[in-house]
Amino acid sequence: MILHNKIEKEILKKRLHEEPFRRVTLSFYKFIEIADPQQFRDELFIRFTEMQVFGRIYVAAEGINAQISVPEHHLEVFEGYIQNHPYIKGVLLNHAVEDDGKSFYMLKIQVKFKILSDGLINSEFDIYNVGKHLDASTYNEKLNEPNTVVIDLRNHYEHEVGHFEAAILPDVDTYKDSIPVIVEMLEERKPDNIMLYCTGGIRCEKFSAYLRHKGFENVFQLKGGVINYAHQVRQKGLESKFTGKNFVFDERMGERVTEHIIARCHQCGAPADTHVNCANNACHMLFIQCENCASKYERCCSEDCMQVNALPEEVQRVLRKGKVHANAHHKSKIKDFQPE
Repeated sequence: MILHNKIEKEILKKRLHEEPFRRVTLSFYKFIEIADPQQFRDELFIRFTEMQVFGRIYVAAEGINAQISVPEHHLEVFEGYIQNHPYIKGVLLNHAVEDDGKSFYMLKIQVKFKILSDGLINSEFDIYNVGKHLDASTYNEKLNEPNTVVIDLRNHYEHEVGHFEAAILPDVDTYKDSIPVIVEMLEERKPDNIMLYCTGGIRCEKFSAYLRHKGFENVFQLKGGVINYAHQVRQKGLESKFTGKNFVFDERMGERVTEHIIARCHQCGAPADTHVNCANNACHMLFIQCENCASKYERCCSEDCMQVNALPEEVQRVLRKGKVHANAHHKSKIKDFQPE
């Protein structure tokens, strides 16, 4: 059995949109020692392929980080497999807030050095000595306590479209970049309570353990991240202290938590919070674009890119040859939607 995809992207996308069944978008993570990441990766690929699971999964000696979509008719079997597996039983399966089932079009499982690019050395601290997990209601209450700081562990392009009230929003490109900045700030402010949040919880999990190692005692994290928070807000009728949209790392690029639009189009300045990638594949820049500018610039980030994108594909390929991908060096760009 071939343990990786060999079919072209456009064919896979076409097949996805022709599927006669619904899919459910899920995410989960777990820090746990995995003896043989490659063997575990191959096992997952075989079992998930049997269940027609799509998505992006990272496996490493330190654990697993997964964003996936599962056919609705396979969901019960999938959940049974997860909850009975020695490595991943007990994980919180985060269900997407806004889900059209088109979040992924193939299965990609990679063995990595780490499941999270954080720059931290696991052997230097106890990565399992994490902060206290809070549900949405308790998190809301804790936000009102005196000398409490709320820290967004996501990148600038994520919190630009949505964030918690009064949260500290580090202007960073990656999670790894944010760690020394936040630690220095906390050492200066010395808050009584440190409240962390991120998309699905994984960044808080590692960072809360690191903060405890650095001597901070009252460290709290939002269980299941903003994704789980949004579900609890809707199910329990709670007030949402998170405003706007939650950026997600799949084809959707966002889940609406509240109707507030707090960002602006990067081209005209009109209220907008839809992230897109420039249609010029030589650029592929991630940016916020309103509907008017999407029409005006034909889904491109500039007139120059619009002109390039109008050229025949074979000419575009020649122009792209040997060029550094735009996402490798621009602050507002990410590559292949990979969370850092």
